[in-house]
Amino acid sequence: MSPNEDADKMSEQSAGALGEPIRVLTAKVGLDGHDRGVKIISRALRDAGMEVIYSGLHRTPEDIVATAIQEDVDVIGLSILSGAHMTLLPRILQLLKEREVLDRFIVVGGGVIPDDDVEVLKKMGVSDILGQDTAPDYVAVRIRELVSDRGPRP
Repeated sequence: MSPNEDADKMSEQSAGALGEPIRVLTAKVGLDGHDRGVKIISRALRDAGMEVIYSGLHRTPEDIVATAIQEDVDVIGLSILSGAHMTLLPRILQLLKEREVLDRFIVVGGGVIPDDDVEVLKKMGVSDILGQDTAPDYVAVRIRELVSDRGPRP
């Protein structure tokens, strides 16, 4: 089965199981201005049947958390190519905890993140890190897996 067939199959399964599309906030946090990748991923997620809210460039962690809550998303997808992932991702997790909403969201990071940092971020509460070489179709499949594994929203 091809990656597209896998994505189509999972799209059908999760749409039926969830009853509504997965809502994903994609964002560029911090000073990173390279947005081609996040736009490609946003489009792939949309093409896989998800509702995507792209917040744009140069968002603060506070902006991201406020938007995630306001838009009632399932997944927060953060693209970071600036090297600030060990500052920005923990700050977003901290803000979600302070607002007592961390359990409502699946937080996924992407971009150029060293393997050693991936494990640390996962221990902090990031659900997954999908590196810069991850195929867009796989990102959609992985997000569906994470949402399915989480089950109904708390």
